[in-house]
Amino acid sequence: MQGYAAARNRYLQDAVTTATPGALLVMLYDRLVLDLERADIAMRDGKRAEASAQLQHAQEIVAELTSTLDVTAWDGAPQLMSIYVYLSGTLIDANIRQDVDKVAECRSLVGPLRDTWRQVAQGSAAAAADHLAMTGVA
Repeated sequence: MQGYAAARNRYLQDAVTTATPGALLVMLYDRLVLDLERADIAMRDGKRAEASAQLQHAQEIVAELTSTLDVTAWDGAPQLMSIYVYLSGTLIDANIRQDVDKVAECRSLVGPLRDTWRQVAQGSAAAAADHLAMTGVA
């Protein structure tokens, strides 16, 4: 089983190190959604420590998203920063109070953002492939 775990870890590491910035962003959002789902389940099962660990990891992801967002890059960036700040505070509150409604509120914000970034990343990949095909590189 150790061989499988090592191979899996290597695969995941390679996936992250070779991913495009758009794909990395989608990976972060995917994990954020997963953390929120796991926290919700843990809270409902009365597993406070597990829920707390998931919410703390979610907070770390939001902190990473916040620290890498260039608010001068595009017109919508300041509004996205506001969402990240709101998420951060709400995640902390959800963790302190073990409040499944607050977790659900975060999920309702994060899900559509993830879906949007996924569409952008897929569109960028398709545009890049089209460009390569037009230039005769691909």
